[in-house]
Amino acid sequence: MSKAIIELNHIDITFHQKNRVIEAVKDVTLHIQQGDIYGIVGYSGAGKSTLVRVINLLQTPTDGRVLVDGDTTFADRKVQLTSEELRQKRRQIGMIFQHFNLMAQKTARENVAFALRHSGLSKEDKEKKVTELLELVGLSDRAENYPAQLSGGQKQRVAIARALANDPKILISDEATSALDPKTTKQILALLQELNQKLGLTIVMITHEMQIVKDICNRVAVMQDGRLIEEGSILDIFSNPVQPLTQDFITTATGIDEALSKIEEQDLVKNLPASSLLVQLKYAGSSTDEPILNQIYSRHQVTTNILYGNIEILEETPVGEMIVVLDGNRQGLEAALQELKASNLQVKILKEGV
Repeated sequence: MSKAIIELNHIDITFHQKNRVIEAVKDVTLHIQQGDIYGIVGYSGAGKSTLVRVINLLQTPTDGRVLVDGDTTFADRKVQLTSEELRQKRRQIGMIFQHFNLMAQKTARENVAFALRHSGLSKEDKEKKVTELLELVGLSDRAENYPAQLSGGQKQRVAIARALANDPKILISDEATSALDPKTTKQILALLQELNQKLGLTIVMITHEMQIVKDICNRVAVMQDGRLIEEGSILDIFSNPVQPLTQDFITTATGIDEALSKIEEQDLVKNLPASSLLVQLKYAGSSTDEPILNQIYSRHQVTTNILYGNIEILEETPVGEMIVVLDGNRQGLEAALQELKASNLQVKILKEGV
């Protein structure tokens, strides 16, 4: 069983500005297991970036307890490490950012090498390591290029190579794909997933996009107004989101909100017959194995018109949703709805015919 490599216990972060007191993070507890790709999602101002800066003590919490790789770094309202211990602990944590933070006057090779300036390696070993890191991120052929000669995705690859220079156990990605186009974003996420598997790297993804969490993470925490409002496995959160904000994030990530707006404009839906229901079905796991829509027709003479369908594989489990029009007599419709619910489908009636 994997161990928690990051433990944040009852973390508070308060800022004092003139006559204002800002509670940026309020009583947040979360544990990240070794090897996780862990997403922390929330809108701007939710406190997610402030919280994550606590991990390597770039931000000292006002209260709470922090453990990183088994060592207590903050407790009893004070730092628990010496300056040297803190430096060593920070070397175990790499960070990548939205705007890459590369030095414009240095080549890709020199940007990566800069992270090794205090490593104690010989010049030859540094050169070898930089070459290996650029190869690892797929940029061997761009080693002598300056940032201005690189695309956004290539710049982020250099930043990732630099973040890996000191062999960190943890990599923190702070909105690192926000400045990239969708295709490049997928390529960077695929690279991070590969590094997670190849190096056993624990990755913490800070983002405002649930789509990114869905694509790469195995666990997710949702933050709002400085508080942790929901946390769990990707499968649990996507299958059964509890909080309204989480539900909003997921409807955007799955595209269901956009699909619904188009469906509502269809004549069939605008003029829904009295014998029909517009229904949203959500399903996960073994619920997808049964021909349930065929069964409700044969048993209850209820026909199904599928207007939208989507299925994804999360944690090796199929998860999906449909928007359908069910048509039949009242008794048949009621029986069909009960059978759908009994088959562990989540059923939501969006509109009734008149």
